[in-house]
Amino acid sequence: MDIEGNSLTGTELIVLKYIQENPGCHLRKIRKEVHVSMGSVQYFLGKLENKGKITSQRKGLHKHYFPSGIFEENEKEILRFLTRETDREIIFTIIENVNPTQTDIKRALRISSSAINWHLRRLIDSEIIVEERDRKYKRYRLSSKVNSSYIGNLLKNYYPNIWDKWSNRLAEMFLSLSSSKKTKKQDEKNSEDK
Repeated sequence: MDIEGNSLTGTELIVLKYIQENPGCHLRKIRKEVHVSMGSVQYFLGKLENKGKITSQRKGLHKHYFPSGIFEENEKEILRFLTRETDREIIFTIIENVNPTQTDIKRALRISSSAINWHLRRLIDSEIIVEERDRKYKRYRLSSKVNSSYIGNLLKNYYPNIWDKWSNRLAEMFLSLSSSKKTKKQDEKNSEDK
């Protein structure tokens, strides 16, 4: 991405570059990674926003920052969730386990039901996932506005480290499915031979 230097200071450039490389990041993450005091980061974020170099999106207590003119609102919303580990893991679990229940998600993430419920509510309210009734269970899937390849492209382009981990995880999942199918076919063949 092009960094226009028109009167940006060294620290401003560092903060801008960090936001360009980590869209959807929030104040504390920027402060931690850029190694600047909280007051200085707030000051430079304000200057960059006033100059039109970045935009912000406030959700709840957090404000998330994005380079200007690059992302649609729905992309900002998805990136905001993908920057948080628990939300990201829930999304990945929903993709990996087609239409999981809350219990399935809880088992995969190993966190409390109330925490899972809180995260699911936020993802539903943001229209990233959908909750569907299946008799006595509630099942979750990505909304029609979002699909796994869309999420994959955002990760690949803006969070390559997370993309690498996720793609390795998916490859392992497909390999294990493939080997279990081979084992099942071999068992069926063995039982027919008897």
